[in-house]
Amino acid sequence: MGEPAPNPAWDDSLRALALFAADPHGLGGLVLRAGAGPVRDRWLDLLRTHIAGPLRRLPPGIGDDRLIGGLDLPATLRAGRPVAQSGLLAEADGGVVIVPMAERLEPGTVARLCAALDTGVIALERDGLAARLPARIGLVLLDEGIEDEAVAEALADRLAFRIDLTGVSLREAETTPSYTPPHPEVPAQRASKEGSSQPRAPLEPSFEAALRFAPQDEGEGWEERGGVSVELADDPVTILCNTAAALGIASLRAPLLALRAARIAAGGPPDDAALMEAARLVLAPRATRLPAPQPQDGEASAPEEQAEPPPETQSQPDDSPPPESEADESAQPQKNLDEVVIEAAQAAIPKDLLARLLAGGPSLRKAEAGRKGAAAASQHKGRPVGSRPGDPRRGRLDLIATLRTAAPWQRLRRGEGETRRVIVAPEDFRIRRFRQRSETTAIFCVDASGSAALERLAEAKGAVELLLAEAYVRRDRVALVAFRGAGAEVLLPPTRSLVRAKRALAGLPGGGGTPLAAGLDAATALGLAVRRAGGTPVVVLLTDGRANVARSGLGGRALAGEEALAAGRAIRHHGLRILVIDTGARPDGARALADAAQARYCPLPMADAGSVRAAVRAATA
Repeated sequence: MGEPAPNPAWDDSLRALALFAADPHGLGGLVLRAGAGPVRDRWLDLLRTHIAGPLRRLPPGIGDDRLIGGLDLPATLRAGRPVAQSGLLAEADGGVVIVPMAERLEPGTVARLCAALDTGVIALERDGLAARLPARIGLVLLDEGIEDEAVAEALADRLAFRIDLTGVSLREAETTPSYTPPHPEVPAQRASKEGSSQPRAPLEPSFEAALRFAPQDEGEGWEERGGVSVELADDPVTILCNTAAALGIASLRAPLLALRAARIAAGGPPDDAALMEAARLVLAPRATRLPAPQPQDGEASAPEEQAEPPPETQSQPDDSPPPESEADESAQPQKNLDEVVIEAAQAAIPKDLLARLLAGGPSLRKAEAGRKGAAAASQHKGRPVGSRPGDPRRGRLDLIATLRTAAPWQRLRRGEGETRRVIVAPEDFRIRRFRQRSETTAIFCVDASGSAALERLAEAKGAVELLLAEAYVRRDRVALVAFRGAGAEVLLPPTRSLVRAKRALAGLPGGGGTPLAAGLDAATALGLAVRRAGGTPVVVLLTDGRANVARSGLGGRALAGEEALAAGRAIRHHGLRILVIDTGARPDGARALADAAQARYCPLPMADAGSVRAAVRAATA
């Protein structure tokens, strides 16, 4: 068996690694999307080999005292005065911080990291301390998310590169030969200048395309590259901004990061090859649309060909052939560098992204955490989220926070004959704060009446099974209420058991009138019960909105419609979240009900299980 063919994704990841290692803080970092495994470990080993500065790993759930620093409690108690302790970001100054499970970072941690990337310093203002510590860091965000999980866009936008290694095999990663790049500022050579004795492994040959080009002289002109005349760049900022605009990138950070990457690749003022490389690695993964097609040469030149020559040219024809050099130059196609860079970026757009763009779908995943449900404060259980002043008899004592509060005052409180090592006053006590995330219960309220009953029940059944298949990860429960004939019935109580749901949904009744008010009443009662139990209910109503049976069981569209609107207003009064999916052939029949309940309205006349599930997940976000 021969050597495997080179994998473009692995080669691009190595190019990005080389550029990032040359200037971690300037380029911000990269988002590495890959599952835990040998391929990611191989890439991280290369990173550790070529980063000259310190390398730190950010623990999940890190607190501010460890992230940005705070009071050094033992030193403060010994000295009797506040002594500062640097945090992880300050310790990594000049190096790189690896962030595992970056798609689940807390908003506060994301804000701290963004501030460090923007300013290069950490403002330590807590525990009676005030200091500014240098923190020129680069970030490597390990994105292990699935489906709707993604790194916060506010943080990813500050990082130059986005790498996806999900399709790279271990054999492709291990059989790549190595070579030493000639760039003068790679970390291996920078470390040798600083006297480091740590051996540096050579980088991969795919870096050569990004690092071998010498910077060109500034100015306009034409140069032949591969048989095509290309206009040299006199304004690389304009070139990269035009490319970003063509790809639908709204952020101004993207072309700035691409410009910095191009300067590193060229070792000075960026040339055309460095600009194309930066567009491929920095701009292409951020694309949200395809570039507009360029006009053909024949279309662009047609008006000029039809224009009549000037009179003096007609009166004095020149039949002499053009010089040989001019003929050769005119025979070659001439491309503006803007077009060349855009084409290079377009060629690097991932195939799956290209398919989604052609289908009109979203280009980037939304950063939605997989853990849904409302977060509520709790005194005794849940995830710790800091501390606050309070009485330890009414909560759990946070001993470390209490000692941190009392430590700076020990010298002032210590009097003659005082034998206690630490003097704690009542105002020093701190109790822990907890946040407990409740379960989300999606209550499907399905119209099982009329000729379309079987279709609507099939849609609800499929959506229930899809949601329950991921209930463990998302902490969801699902319930089902069906209304038809003269009343409503709870067919499936709140559950996260897929087996139980399939058994209950095996044979669902259908047909009869539409007692819409009775169905909403049953869903409201079930939602209030879920709320009292500590859960977060979301009502999902699938109906065409054409009620014809009142609560009493009597027919009549006028009375049934009024009672349905009153039931919708009751849902709004109780503060229940509700999603109205209009399944009518001509949607708009349920809009009045959605307005009465202040619900999210979603017309889906051709709804299927997948679209219903997507609508439910958007409503529970």
